[in-house]
Amino acid sequence: MPGISISLPATYPEWLLSIKARVQAARTRAVLAVHTEQIALYLDIGGEILDKQEREGWGVGVVERLSADLKREFPDAKGFSVANLRHMRKLAEVCREQPNLSQLVRDLPWGHCLVLLYQVKDSKARIWYGREAIAHGWSRAVLGIQIETRLFERQGKAVSNFADTLPPAVSELVQQATKDPYIFDFLGVGDEAHERDIENALTRHMTRFLLELGAGFAYVGKQVLVNVGGEDFYVDLLFYHLKLRCYVVLELKAVAFKPEFAGKLNFFLSAIDAQMKHPTDNPTVGMILCKTKNDVVAEYALKDVAKPIGIAEYRLTEAIPEDLRGSLPTIEELEAALREAGADDAA
Repeated sequence: MPGISISLPATYPEWLLSIKARVQAARTRAVLAVHTEQIALYLDIGGEILDKQEREGWGVGVVERLSADLKREFPDAKGFSVANLRHMRKLAEVCREQPNLSQLVRDLPWGHCLVLLYQVKDSKARIWYGREAIAHGWSRAVLGIQIETRLFERQGKAVSNFADTLPPAVSELVQQATKDPYIFDFLGVGDEAHERDIENALTRHMTRFLLELGAGFAYVGKQVLVNVGGEDFYVDLLFYHLKLRCYVVLELKAVAFKPEFAGKLNFFLSAIDAQMKHPTDNPTVGMILCKTKNDVVAEYALKDVAKPIGIAEYRLTEAIPEDLRGSLPTIEELEAALREAGADDAA
């Protein structure tokens, strides 16, 4: 083979024939189950490369030879580059260390698998992101955004009184629909932006805003009028949650949390429940998003409030800490790896 001159084990030709047969068989079955069969094949090949190198002492040059032979045998196939074979080996290695990941990745496109493999270091977080990607149909770009903004660490973290104000079956779902902090670094506004500036920017970037809020949120309006006792009041942002079956009032505060914010939001929730809530809807939920908060003060502020309210911070600047950035591949590095792997064709 031109350009490749390594000493191969005597059993290599027989092994190559076995790999070729499985590639061909998997390609046929893939017509009915593209992603599942592809990932199963990749895990199989990666696992065998791992075994040959670790248990039988085969050198790293085998990967280059296998890549050349498979591309020659299947010239129309994508995914048999040296880089991608190494990705297969790496994924097989991680799946052996984390067995419950093996079945999960079979339900994801290869590009998603590489994002999980290289952008998520924690094993629990890797499983969580994979399950969420499947459950919500995240694209690879969306999955990358959720990882970059550390969604796993933020999910369900808002200070709230949901457990005291909602039925148990509902309170846990509502709590998991919250985050702390919320990341609004896509707005392009500075840390000193006023509430109305942030509100206007959020509505201009509604698609990205809804992604940050999470699955199920439907936008109703901003500065929504509610009339109580002949006086007009305005709700900052109003949403309806399709899965929770309730209205969600979101109040923005460009300052640190103050206890009186909870009283005002409690008033708004009573008005929405009385004037807009359908009899079959769950109670309206309120969220106060502040620049900063003292958790103890927030907990005390909600202690005797009758309506379900959550309190969280928001961030207008980059979400990833500097000390974490060095341990993660850059977007450019990951995209280069995906291109090498032929992920765009396979995903």
